[in-house]
Amino acid sequence: MDLRASRSTSMWSTCGRTTTLNALAPHRPYLRNAPSSLPFTWDAKTVRNGLNFTLTTGLGDIDLLGEVAEEVEAFGIRFKCIDLPTLIRIKEAAGRRKDQEAIAELRVLLEEMKKKQT
Repeated sequence: MDLRASRSTSMWSTCGRTTTLNALAPHRPYLRNAPSSLPFTWDAKTVRNGLNFTLTTGLGDIDLLGEVAEEVEAFGIRFKCIDLPTLIRIKEAAGRRKDQEAIAELRVLLEEMKKKQT
């Protein structure tokens, strides 16, 4: 399994920020697209004072989106995630060229979901 795949998730789960902090620490998280000279420390103070982080890690990119997340339950596990319309809005707001194809696919998926609900 390739763990280096890009990941986008809402990860401020019921496990808590400390668990997320400790889980990511060995993978050298750093602010994505920030200059390497920018001081950044992944520690309890940073996590406590932040809400949303877009990070590059040894495992790949990960987005921690606490501000827009909602708590859900699946397979007996409670966690936070974002819904499809929110993901589309976030990708549109980011304005990244690499997201344009994904946005188109997500919109088609959203339309298919809406058709099934009616």
